[in-house]
Amino acid sequence: MSTTHTSERRIATSVLVIGTGGAGLRAAIELAERGVEVLAVGKRRKHDAHTTLAAGGINAALGTMDPEDSWQQHAADTLRESYFLADPAIVETVTKNAARGIEDLERWGMPFAREADGRISQRFFGAHKYRRTAYAGDYTGLQMQRTLVRRATELDVPVIDTVYITRILVADGRVFGACGFDIVDGSPVVIHADAVILAAGGHTRIWRHTSSRRDENTGDSFRLAALAGGRIRDAELVQFHPSGLLEPDDAAGTLVSEAARGEGGILRNALGERYMERYDAERMELSTRDRVALAGYTEIAEGRGTPKGGVYLDVSHLPRETIFEKLPRVYRSLIELQMLDITEQAIEIAPTAHYSMGGVWVRADDHGTGVDGLYAIGEASSGLHGANRLGGNSLIELMVYGRITGEIAAEYATNLEHVRRDPAAVDEARAEMQGFLAGDGLESPRRLQRELRNVMSKHAGVVRSGDGLEAGLRELDALEERARHVTAHPDIAGFDDLAHTFDLQGSLLAARATLESAIARTETRGCHNRSDFPEIDESLRGNMVWTREEGVTFEPLPEAPESFRDLASEAADDSPVGKLVE
Repeated sequence: MSTTHTSERRIATSVLVIGTGGAGLRAAIELAERGVEVLAVGKRRKHDAHTTLAAGGINAALGTMDPEDSWQQHAADTLRESYFLADPAIVETVTKNAARGIEDLERWGMPFAREADGRISQRFFGAHKYRRTAYAGDYTGLQMQRTLVRRATELDVPVIDTVYITRILVADGRVFGACGFDIVDGSPVVIHADAVILAAGGHTRIWRHTSSRRDENTGDSFRLAALAGGRIRDAELVQFHPSGLLEPDDAAGTLVSEAARGEGGILRNALGERYMERYDAERMELSTRDRVALAGYTEIAEGRGTPKGGVYLDVSHLPRETIFEKLPRVYRSLIELQMLDITEQAIEIAPTAHYSMGGVWVRADDHGTGVDGLYAIGEASSGLHGANRLGGNSLIELMVYGRITGEIAAEYATNLEHVRRDPAAVDEARAEMQGFLAGDGLESPRRLQRELRNVMSKHAGVVRSGDGLEAGLRELDALEERARHVTAHPDIAGFDDLAHTFDLQGSLLAARATLESAIARTETRGCHNRSDFPEIDESLRGNMVWTREEGVTFEPLPEAPESFRDLASEAADDSPVGKLVE
């Protein structure tokens, strides 16, 4: 890897990985193991990637607890939970290769929970027919990220986790690198690369309440791909988690694990009513994620919520020992964030934007984007989750496609005979950055982002309508106009303000893709609830695909292969007995 020391840093590598969470690291590890030069860059510390927040577990049909489980059943559960909007070929690839993903982690020292005889433990998650979720306490994502960071370090994978990528560089429909800047000192960075793997997360930070933290999931992947000539699929399909905190303001949306309901927590409205009786009398609090989120939203919208716009989750009736043993993270979080003792008091919660089930359009075989040399993986990509993500599938997806895409990108970069670099593309990226720094506009990126989050929460939350979405677009138009007058003001602490300016650009683009796609999906399916179209429309069994130039087009989906199509159509066992929720 060569670097020239000028005010602008120039770096060359075979493959550039954008994002240092689980997906990016898994791809980088694959490339390094194959002897291909790789560089991973990210805008936040690799030890603190969003992957670390995944608590529940990672799926694979290992059959250690239920020998009758199979990849076909895992595929069927995934397809059915997606409301048949998942790409069957992507579903097949993930479920067939899941066991290998677990083996990789095991080989690299991941401390999975185990049975007395040494087998990896597996537990139920909602909507799974069998026990197939491996885990490490309620810290699965954290342990997985640590495992991947350790393996990447063993392989001497270079990781720069202070570089914000602002553009992917393209000439004649083929990538040749990326541009960005160092968040600490502001120095521009130009990276020449033969292939680029985009693993920079989703767009859930554009809602008011979200499980994402301040500087993550701001739609960066959507914008980088769209500007490079990629397409966005299923932007409207966003999973809302039923239980996010409302306070304190800077932690609004922090999740209360669904294990709290799994262990016997009760949901009540401000009137003290156990309201799940109205929505799912059989499963109650153990209903599916989309139903529990919709129930909470409805209680609040119809005036039975708390003054702050929430409902209550109460575990105080459970034995203290149960709370300390089964919900230690929840207990500690509430003490730290609110000085609230959950053994004595109810927790105030509301539905919160949690996971981008849509993302960059990718092919099933290699997660290529249609732009030569550009791939997308992890939450940045789309195609596996459809209109409702099966709990535990996100972590296994990044293991499977991180490996496959690393392998394909290695082959692509190795066999590439020549790369054309376009100085005009680099100049455009430089000019954009300088424009934000040299402007004299008075708009603040943080303030506009707050306003955008309010727009999305008001018009594109758990329940949507055509009129509301159209109103959201009009408000977005006004915000986009104001965003032209944003100026970034670096200070002694660094270039965070410039990063926030680019976060805003990604958020505005992701919001437009989401609103326009949500308008086009004139049905209610899974996470997408249209009050003006309350039924599923079978003619819409396909994907909304968005580009900046053409807006939304509809792509019908192929039928699933016989190997799991019939299984997916069977009546699911909706009994909550013995199962953790999603």
